[in-house]
Formats: sequence, structure tokens, C-alpha cells
Amino acid sequence: MLAEAAVQALGIIMEPSRLVFVMLGTVLGLMIGVIPGIGGLVGLALLLPFTFAMDPYTALAFLVGVQSVTTTSDTIPAVLFGVPGTVGSAATVLDGHPMAKRGEAGRAYGAAFTASVLGGLFGALLLALSVPILRPFVLAVGTPELLAVCLLGLTLIVSLSQGALFKGLAAAAVGLLLSTVGDEPQTGIQRWTFDTFYLWDGISLVPLALGLFAVPEIIDLAASKRSISQTDTRTDRWQQLEGAKDVLRNWWLVIRCSSIGSILGSIPGLGSSIIDWVAYGYAARSVKGASETFGKGDVRGVIASESANNAKEGGALVPTLAFGVPGSASMALLLGAFLIHGIAPGPNMLGKDLDVTFTLIWTVALANILGAGICFAFAGQFAKIASIRAGLLVPLIFGLMLIGAYQGAQSFPDLLVLGLFGSIGWAMKRLSWPRPPLILAFVLGGLIENYLFISQLRYGYAWMLQPVPFVILCLIAIALGKPLYDRFRRPRLAEGTVDPLRPHATGGLLAADIVMWACAAFVFLYALVSSNRWDIEARMMPQAVAVAGLIAVGLFALFRYLRRIPPIADDPAAPGAQLIKEGLWLAGLIAGVALVGMIPAIVIYAFAYMVVAGRTALWRALLITVLFGAGLYFLFHMTLHIPWPHSVLGDLVPQLRRMTGRLI
Repeated sequence: MLAEAAVQALGIIMEPSRLVFVMLGTVLGLMIGVIPGIGGLVGLALLLPFTFAMDPYTALAFLVGVQSVTTTSDTIPAVLFGVPGTVGSAATVLDGHPMAKRGEAGRAYGAAFTASVLGGLFGALLLALSVPILRPFVLAVGTPELLAVCLLGLTLIVSLSQGALFKGLAAAAVGLLLSTVGDEPQTGIQRWTFDTFYLWDGISLVPLALGLFAVPEIIDLAASKRSISQTDTRTDRWQQLEGAKDVLRNWWLVIRCSSIGSILGSIPGLGSSIIDWVAYGYAARSVKGASETFGKGDVRGVIASESANNAKEGGALVPTLAFGVPGSASMALLLGAFLIHGIAPGPNMLGKDLDVTFTLIWTVALANILGAGICFAFAGQFAKIASIRAGLLVPLIFGLMLIGAYQGAQSFPDLLVLGLFGSIGWAMKRLSWPRPPLILAFVLGGLIENYLFISQLRYGYAWMLQPVPFVILCLIAIALGKPLYDRFRRPRLAEGTVDPLRPHATGGLLAADIVMWACAAFVFLYALVSSNRWDIEARMMPQAVAVAGLIAVGLFALFRYLRRIPPIADDPAAPGAQLIKEGLWLAGLIAGVALVGMIPAIVIYAFAYMVVAGRTALWRALLITVLFGAGLYFLFHMTLHIPWPHSVLGDLVPQLRRMTGRLI
């Protein structure tokens, strides 16, 4: 029966008319993935209305084609610019972008695209084989198990902090506290909203993630006055082939990380935001020599994250098809498409609608092959972008980044969040504070609090003694305890001794690091004290996290006093005055949005930056700016119909706002 349904579904999907829509969906998915901050969720929301007139097979194949490959093409901005196209490629930045800087963008592409297609095929195969098998397993997973998995994923990333373990713990605690900002669903208490309506729904993920990871990289690029790669960026087929060979040499890593992606993708609620981080953390803990090379341009880090984030698409379809429970936010929209076209997810998907299930499985496989092939074909052209000088690239990237950040809640404060966390992210990078624990904790915070509340309400503290959570918590204790034990056994550094692996920082940098620790301690103390008046449901997690954060601060102070922590590394290549100038350019862009509107401000900023900071000829800057502005207008205004924030100029001259179609 299964074999017959699979063959029948293949015949359905290979009909020319449907195959054209699969290809169209794949191309659109690749385009959406390249644009930072947009992602598959926005793509599905945009394209869903166009499927109403299609038959169910064509409509679902089209939408699944879009969703399946956004995590393939989002590698392009992640590698070149250090800007993740979607949250699913955030871990790829850690090693992909350093590879591009040293002229290995083509190799990073070859490894990423090969790992993506293999991971996607693995996810499709696992979906085909395991829908009937995984049904009782997924139904048996309770909140204690989900809570333990979330904590394990967070621990894996914190343990990656290596010499900055305490900073990783503190950053994770800050991220969890940030995730609690807004309306508490159990009690309705407004937590740390400061009478601001924008914060009622919490801080938006997209501007926070772009601020922490993308802004510091682009500011550093702009300050360097050079191209992304400081070496030859020409990537012939041999360089891409070398990346593909890297994947084949690490085939066992691909299988393991693809398994992680597929299995975690099948658990409702986890989503792509953490799966690539969990796989990356697993690889960093299990691959030989990873502690010295991961985060510095190790191709195995790219392979781990890319194979997992593509494999998760097949896994996310498992609960969506079998139980009608969306495995991710994107799957929720796909579930809506099922209902629109009269298909009821559940047991019928394993019975009378089995051909629909296999149609989706074939679509996932075909879309991944086609998407990787397109990316491979144009990887050389993509890599050449890395040789373009910063004076031209920076304003264009910042313009797209600003629009991507605005997608968070489509509110002007999103841009303020981008600027604020851009400053925080740059300071963390400069002072060797790990940023991945903060963003992962922020993503996981809502899930952890929900699972903690339910587990505590139902089981009390006994939830930690259940078999699966107990084993996972023991693994967490080992992952965190062993580095602390090794650090405690480390010989004291003599006064004035400089660790040869980590050069001594300047006095100013040390003072800034102390200020950063003081700010973290203040945040934890404020959270602990200010939450005392809340109900137990609202303060349970914030107070637990605040205490954990204060313990991390105390342990750091103790080990620093015992001189078992080496000095932070200095970065003499970061000119402070120039970095401040780049920050002022970004602040001016955000202020310009408030004054004249989003697209006009971006166009004016891009032209001014190219001429003044980029020293570009007037005619060339004007040509690039006009083309860029026209592209923004037709894509975001005419096609996506984004409701732009109101500007001061538009409020003063309403006729101008009507004339420009609400651009101002």
C-alpha cells in the first residue's frame, strides 16, 4: 500500500503543470531566503492567497516548495555578510562568515549547499518511513521531556563559550529574562513593559537577532574600509567541489546532525530557531578539535548547522500531517492551507489521503535538489559579491536590514530595538562575550517558561525525577560541571602573567568588561527585586533565572580573584573612532525613517553614504541608489504591501503622504 501510494504520488507531482509550480515555489523560496529578516513564514503568508484557485495537490506542492528551500538560500547572506537570511541560518554565520573573510566563500557555499540537499533528502526519507512509527512517540512526549530538551539545547550553546563560560551563562540568563518581557499569559501581569504598549507582546525576535549578529559585523566591515574578503574571492568550480568533498569526508556528521534536525523538527513548538544551534552545539562537543576551530571558520560548523536546518522541514511535517499539530509557525500556515483545500490532517493522512502525504514528501525532496542545484550554479557569482568594497555594500545591506527588522512587529520601535541591540552586540563582540547563548535563550524562553509552569503545576519538583528528564539533567550537569572543575584545577596565573593564547587587553578594555559585568549584575538584581510583587506564576522563571545569573556573576568574580581566568583578548584592528562614526550613520538612518519615511530615508542614506563615506563617484552612486530604491519600492511596497511607519513629514503634510501612496 505504501509503495503504491508513493508511486502514485510521484506520478501526480511529475505532471508538467504541477512540476512548474514546484519549480516556481522553489525559486520564490530561494529569493525569500536571501532577504534578511523575511523568511519562509512571511513567504507562505504572502503566497497562500494565490493558491485558492489551485487543486489541493498543486497548492500544497507549491507552498511546500517555498518553505523547503528558504533555509538553503539564507546561507548566502549568512556567509557573505554575517547576516542570517532567516533565524534558521544564524549558526551558519559563526563559521561561514569567517570563511568568506579569508576568501573561502565558495568552499563554504559548496559545503552548505551539499549539506543542505543531503539534510533535506534525509528529512524527506525519514518522514516517509516514520510517520506511522513516530505517532505514538510524539503523543507520549510530555512537558517535562520538552523542558529538558530545551534546557539541553541551551546548555550545549553555553558550554561552547570555552574560556568565557561564565559570560555564556550570564548572557543566557539575560536572554531568558528578555524573553519574559510583556504580558504573562497565566496571570495577565505586564512584566517590565514600562507603560509601553509596544512591549506588551514582548521584544521582537528579528530586530534583536539582527542587532546582535548582523549590525556588529557590518559596522566592523564599514570601519575596515575594505571588502568582506581581504583575499581573492574568485570561486571556481574547484573551490565549490572542495566544499562538497568536505561534506562527503564528514558524512557521519551529516547523518547525525540531519537526525537531530529531523527528530527535533518533529516536536511541535521547537522550530528552526534552535535546531541549528543544537546541532552546532552537538558538533562542537563531539567533533575532534572543534574547541580550537569552531567559530573561526571551520567548515564542519557550516556542515552541522546546514544539514540540520534543512532536515527539520521533513520532521516538522510529521506532527502537522499525523496529528494536525503544527511543528512550527510556518507549518501552522501550511495547516491552514490543508483546511482551505478540504484536507483534514490526522489519521486520514495515513489512510485515504496517503497520496497527499507522499506528494508532500516528493515535493520536499525535489525542492531540495532543485534549490541546491540553482544555488550551486550561481555560487560563483554570489561569492564575487564579497570582493565589492564596503563603501558600496554597507548602505545597501543596512537598508535591507532595516526593512527586515521592521518585519518584527511592523512598528517603529523595532528599529530602536535594532539600534539598541546592535550596540549591545558590538560591545559583546569587542569584549569577548558570547552572543549565541543570549539569542538562543531568548528564543527558548517562552517555551521554557510554559513547560516549566505546566510541569511544576502537574508534577511539582518530581518532574526532574522522571526517566528522560533525569537523564537529560544529568547530561546538563556534566556539560556545565566539567568545565568548571577543569577551571578550578587550573594553576593560578602569576600576577602580571599573560596567557600566550589570549593576549592581555588594554586598560580601557578591561574597564569596559567590568562595566559589562556590573550591568549584568544590575539586571539580575533588578529582575529579582522588581518581580517580588508578582504572582508566583509570573515570577517563577524570572526569579530563578535572576538567581542563576547572580551565581554566574559570583563564580566569575571568585575565579577571577583566584586568577584562574586569563585576561580577555584585545583587538587592535578595531579603530574606535571609526566604529563610532559608523554607528552614527546607522542612528542617522533610523532618525531619517522617523522624519521622512522608510524607503525615502534608505534612498537618501544610501546615496549620502556612498558619496561621503564610500567616496563613490556621483553618477555611480546615483545610478545604484535609483536602482536600489526602485527594487525596494516594487518588492516591499507594491508586492508585499508593507504598512510603513508614519513620518513627521507625512504628519505635517498629509497631501504628500497621499501622493506617495503612504510611503512617507
